[in-house]
Amino acid sequence: MAYASKDLSVLAYANGFTLWHYTTVDLATEVDTRGYFNGATDLLRVGDMILANTDTDGAPVTGVFVVGSNAAGVVDATNITPFGSSNVD
Repeated sequence: MAYASKDLSVLAYANGFTLWHYTTVDLATEVDTRGYFNGATDLLRVGDMILANTDTDGAPVTGVFVVGSNAAGVVDATNITPFGSSNVD
């Protein structure tokens, strides 16, 4: 699949920083590919965080991406840092 603007939403904005949420059936490894978020180049800033639910139709992964660069219309997000990766009870 590809980036879908309807699945990106603002959770909070303060001091030039935006916390986003994104949900997708795409794998986290696809979402962190350079250029995936190019459709949001005018919205995303370096340092913004994107809470994400990925692979929602398979083996879901939740976590956070950070916008690492956004230059010349090309957005690159970091690899996902997963949430809830350990549950020992």
